[in-house]
Amino acid sequence: MNAIPIGIPFAKGHGTGNDFLILDDPGDVLDLTPAGTMQLCDRRGGIGADGLLRLVRCTATPEAFAMANRAEWFMDYRNADGSLGAMCGNGIRVLARYLVATGHHQGGPLTLATRAGVRELHVPAGPDAHQGIVSVSMGVPVLPGPERITVTVGARRWPALHVDVGNPHAVAFVDNLDHAGTLATAPAVAPVSAYPHGVTTEFVRNVGSNHLVLRVHERGVGETPSCGTGACAAVAAALHKGPRPRGPVRYVVDAPGGRLLVDVAADGNMTLTGPAYLTAQGTVRLYTSWPTAAATGERGLQRPGYGAPTPALLARADRGLIHLLGGDRDGQDRAEAGA
Repeated sequence: MNAIPIGIPFAKGHGTGNDFLILDDPGDVLDLTPAGTMQLCDRRGGIGADGLLRLVRCTATPEAFAMANRAEWFMDYRNADGSLGAMCGNGIRVLARYLVATGHHQGGPLTLATRAGVRELHVPAGPDAHQGIVSVSMGVPVLPGPERITVTVGARRWPALHVDVGNPHAVAFVDNLDHAGTLATAPAVAPVSAYPHGVTTEFVRNVGSNHLVLRVHERGVGETPSCGTGACAAVAAALHKGPRPRGPVRYVVDAPGGRLLVDVAADGNMTLTGPAYLTAQGTVRLYTSWPTAAATGERGLQRPGYGAPTPALLARADRGLIHLLGGDRDGQDRAEAGA
C-alpha cells in the first residue's frame, strides 16, 4: 500500500455530541484529499467523526491570507463525505478549545478565520477552563429565499425556511420529531435549485417560550446529535415566524446530544454558546487505497440512529449552562417541565 503520510498526529473532540477530528497543520503541508477525509471520518475504517478540522496559519494558505491581518489561525473544515464546509458552529468551538489546550492561545477573546469569514470567540481560561463552555459570534443569519421551500420524509411534507448561517439550512417546524423518521438518508428538499451544493435540514419543535428542540440531517454527514449552525438557523426561523422582540433575546436549543444557547442581539447578530471538549489524541495512518464503508456509499449503514429528544434526555442536558452564564435558572426549569 502507498501510505501518504504515515503517522499523522490527531486530536478528537466534541460539542454536544457533534464530534470532530483535529489535524494541526500550521504550515499547510498536508495534502488532504476528499478520500482521505472520508477514511479518517469513517467510524469503522478510520477514527470516526462527523467532520474534520484542519488548523492552518492564515499566512500559510491562500484561502485565508486576506484575513491574516485579523486572525492568526484558519479553520479548514471538511464534512465527513470529504466535501469542504464554510462554517461549523460546534466545530469552531472545539477548535478554539484545542488552541487553548495546546498552548496556541492563552484563553479569553479569540479570532478565527473560516471560509464564511472571520469569527470572534471567547474561551475561558484558568479555573473556568474545565467547564468547557465556549462562545462564538455567528453573525446575522440571512434568509435568501426562495420562500416556498418544502421538506419531505415519506408521505409527510412540511413548509421550510431557507436560512444561511455561513452554510445553507432548510428549517421545518413539526409537531412531532419522530415524524422525521430514521434520517438514514437525506430528506427530500425542494426546489433542488435552491441548494445546488446540498443542504442541512432541521426538524424543529417549539416547546415553550424561547425553547426549541430539534433533530438534524447534516449535509455530507447524515443525522448528527447536534448542529451549532443548525441551532442558529432554527432560532432565525422561529424569530421569522413570530413577533420580533425589540431587544436582545436568549433561546435554549436542545438536540439529542445536549443543550446550546443562542443569544440574539437587537441588530440580529447571534452568539452561540455551549460545551466543547477534547476527548482523545494519537496518530493515524492514512492509506489512499484503504476501502471504507463511506467510500462505497454505505455511511448510513454504520451511523447510529440518534432519535428524537425525550423529556428524560432533556432533563440530563447541561443543567448548569444557563446558570453559569448568569441566565434564568427558574425559567430554564419551567421550560424543561413543559417539554
